[in-house]
Amino acid sequence: MKFENWDPIYKSILEDMGFDRTKDERAALLLSGMLEVKARERNEVVGIDALRKTIKGKDILVCGKAPTLAGELINVDFGKYVTLAADGATSVLMKNGIIPDIIVTDLDGNMDDEARANEQGAIMVVHAHGDNMEALRKEVPGLKKVIGTTQSKPLMNVYNFGGFTDGDRCVFLAKEMGARSIRLIGFDFKDGNVTPLKKKKLMWAERLIGMAMGERGVR
Repeated sequence: MKFENWDPIYKSILEDMGFDRTKDERAALLLSGMLEVKARERNEVVGIDALRKTIKGKDILVCGKAPTLAGELINVDFGKYVTLAADGATSVLMKNGIIPDIIVTDLDGNMDDEARANEQGAIMVVHAHGDNMEALRKEVPGLKKVIGTTQSKPLMNVYNFGGFTDGDRCVFLAKEMGARSIRLIGFDFKDGNVTPLKKKKLMWAERLIGMAMGERGVR
């Protein structure tokens, strides 16, 4: 998604959620600098080509972190899919012996599980926003195969594929990288056992996924 098309949506999200654009931009700059250091020192940063190679023309399974996820795994033949995990979904997958191919994370899930998956080959799509700068400083230096994203204006090495929450960012990423099809499991947009803030996020996630899925005709 071109940023000029995403920006009006982003502005609506900021207004609705009461978030600070300046903080998002500051977080993106922080992550950009950290990735520059990693690229110079240890060649642990990947680019868009690695994501496209993993996703393009493939059937993609996007795993959300709703409580329904564990039960839904039983009905999935993981050999048929490239698996994208939305942050905390990683722990459920790992518990069931499944290593996601890509983890889309703002680093508030179980980072022990995510780091273990990363060690075993999962690409880390790390998202910078105004509320996770401390987590970026703590977690990014230890990660491998990492690429950065932002919901604000993209930078040279921090991308914006569209999306707001971990789950809908998975969908926008899959679409942007040329997925053949997209299947969702572990999503419950009407979960009543969440905070008012989380309820708002779920409303946006549902709206954004509908937008992305509708444009590609994926399921």
